[in-house]
Amino acid sequence: MDSTALIPVQYGLDTFYFLICGALVMWMAAGFSMLEAGLVRAKNTAEILTKNIVLYAVASIMYLMIGYYIMYSSPDGGILPSLGFLIGDENAVDVVAAGGEDAPYYSTRADFFFQVVFAATCMSVVSGAVAERMKLWAFIAFAVVMTGVIYPVQGFWKWGGGFLDAAGFLDFAGSGLVHMAGASAALAGVLLLGPRKGKYGPNGQINAIPGANLPLATLGAFILWMGWFGFNGGSQLKMSTIEDANAVAQVFTNTNMAAAGGLVAALITARLLFGKSDLTMVLNGALAGLVAITAEPLTPSALQSVLIGGVGGVLVVFSILGLDKLKLDDPVGAISVHGVVGMWGLLAVPLTNADATFGAQLLGLASIFAWVFIASLVVWGILKAVIGLRVSEEEEYEGVDVVECGLEAYPEFTNKR
Repeated sequence: MDSTALIPVQYGLDTFYFLICGALVMWMAAGFSMLEAGLVRAKNTAEILTKNIVLYAVASIMYLMIGYYIMYSSPDGGILPSLGFLIGDENAVDVVAAGGEDAPYYSTRADFFFQVVFAATCMSVVSGAVAERMKLWAFIAFAVVMTGVIYPVQGFWKWGGGFLDAAGFLDFAGSGLVHMAGASAALAGVLLLGPRKGKYGPNGQINAIPGANLPLATLGAFILWMGWFGFNGGSQLKMSTIEDANAVAQVFTNTNMAAAGGLVAALITARLLFGKSDLTMVLNGALAGLVAITAEPLTPSALQSVLIGGVGGVLVVFSILGLDKLKLDDPVGAISVHGVVGMWGLLAVPLTNADATFGAQLLGLASIFAWVFIASLVVWGILKAVIGLRVSEEEEYEGVDVVECGLEAYPEFTNKR
């Protein structure tokens, strides 16, 4: 059979695969929503749900308008991106019909859809860390800048062919470019926002503020675990050849095993430290394993993936405890899960991928963190000066559901404390 006759079939298969993986990543928005809704107090549930669904819509529009152009239409090897609008015409079908080695192997519209859900995922990391005391519209305003400019610029540096890509920095699916970037933005916001009232006592004591719905949080963790197969699996970009199909299968397997390793490691660590099997640490351990393997889910063996995820599971427990001692209040542990473990994921790449170097990985880690943190600090600072970041103490006590949304998620049993 003429090889050119197979091109439309491969094109259709890879486009379909890409779209399905993108849909799985979009489903992670539901996972973040459920996880965060379960880990905040009942009086703040409707607002956190509003933030999560609004940020997805904002990310979709901003990435369409300018983000995708910044990320994928900028000069190779560069630092400063090009500015432009919209995503261009879809002309891949004409090229495929002509055949040839240069024919694209999936629709550019599928690529846009897959990339836009990644932008939304990055912003989702922020919402949980600033929960229960941030003004809704300050968060939405930040989401506009984060998904339209801040995220795409550092995405261009690697995935768009910028200077990090030229330097040999590797990040398969975004331990740094998505997860650590989101955590860096969250950290900047938390520093300016301050902790929730009552979280820290005058003599250094740390007061636990339990979430209202752990079944919901557990459902969210399962949804994220499932969506991560699309997150990492789709980052292979195609599967219409035997080599690519085997690679996707390996990525799925490693992703699952890293989550399992992170969960078990966090469970054991929590038991040793607290004498209890803390469910919130267990959930964050699974997510930490997923973040850890995201930078390189292809080259490790399944057992190595368990160990990489396991290190992430241990790190996240100690990181959550450490941030509390520093009085950095993160209600859902997002900075620890996505930031600290995201760093570990980047540094773990050279352990299994001979093409990676610690120097290039450190360059990428430092560049992404510096850009996102500083740019976010500036944007959060402007918002604080112009409209304010935080609701009043009385409004915080009342709950941001009523203040920001005019309704309560659990009107019959909201516990105002």
